[in-house]
Amino acid sequence: MQLVINSYGAYLRKSGNCFLVKREEKSFEVAVGKVNSILITTAAYITTDAIKLAVDNNIDIVFLDSYGDPYGRVWHPKLGSTTLIRRRQLEIYESLEGLNLAKEWGLKKLGNQIDFLGRLRKARREKRDLLDGYIQEIERSHEQIRKLRGTIESRRQDMLGLEGIAARAYFEAISSIMPEKYRFAGRSRNPAKDEFNALLNYGYGVLYSLVEKGCIIAGLDPYLGFLHSDSYNKKSLVFDIIEMFRIYVDEAVVYLFSRRMVKDEFFEPLEQGMGLSKEGKAALIEILNKALEEAVLYRGRNVKRRNTIQMECHRIANSLIRPGQELPEDFDLDILRQEDCQAADGGGREYRGEGDEGGKWEEEGEGEWQAEEEGDREEE
Repeated sequence: MQLVINSYGAYLRKSGNCFLVKREEKSFEVAVGKVNSILITTAAYITTDAIKLAVDNNIDIVFLDSYGDPYGRVWHPKLGSTTLIRRRQLEIYESLEGLNLAKEWGLKKLGNQIDFLGRLRKARREKRDLLDGYIQEIERSHEQIRKLRGTIESRRQDMLGLEGIAARAYFEAISSIMPEKYRFAGRSRNPAKDEFNALLNYGYGVLYSLVEKGCIIAGLDPYLGFLHSDSYNKKSLVFDIIEMFRIYVDEAVVYLFSRRMVKDEFFEPLEQGMGLSKEGKAALIEILNKALEEAVLYRGRNVKRRNTIQMECHRIANSLIRPGQELPEDFDLDILRQEDCQAADGGGREYRGEGDEGGKWEEEGEGEWQAEEEGDREEE
């Protein structure tokens, strides 16, 4: 599970082989074996013994800013796997192999968008013709990307242009099925210009931290990207790989709107835009974490969405050092065993702060630990 410290003034320390979370008079412990990452999204306290307990157990501690972007991470100092993976990232960049990797990720993103709009179309008879047009536009970009040949340098602008055309069609389609009040004019970032993008950006920020962790564990250098150009201190590979998984956040945000769960109090004004309030952040994290815990079909197996990110990073790393070789059937069994062990441990609880009256602990089955906050955090 993911331990989210989202309450202003919360306190995290070690208690035996557990993490103890405390805020005012409320406290609770969670066994270290049940936690796979810790997100700190507000002003909080964490002790050095809690940090060491996390590092010793390969649990990363991620600090998110008010837009949901990770601005810091505590992680063990050892490089994941062999440095041969990093050398191969550099070697294939200027080859057709590098372009094929970037194409694979882009085609997966567009395929996810086509599938999602197709599912939305089935439930909205009055919008079918409109959505059909958007789907066809994305399909044209998908086919054109598939036909690209050459190197990353020679085809970067072609790919980015085709992905941009598809993105405009995709978000216009999503806007068209939104309640009238929440329709939006395309993507906007840092800050968002509307409610949909405020939620989407924040969710993408959480997703960035999961993809970066997947890269590190698999031995991939998050700074050595392919399609996304290099710039100082930019994790280009994270921007590349996240494309395949953005759909997890897209679906969660659309779910909130389609179920009429979005409230005005989820948002607060920022300079030249808007962000999420503590209520908005808590609502999104709850829905997103539940979605990440659901199983989906991944390469012939039912796997939790959260674990598909790590498994895909391992698959990419293995393909770099074993080019052209079929991966053994059990190459990712360690991840599945970890998932089975966590499931056997049972569910977690969620902490919901309720103003000055304190809070309450609620059973959430396989839910996440989440402490609502009184501070700030935001998105992509």
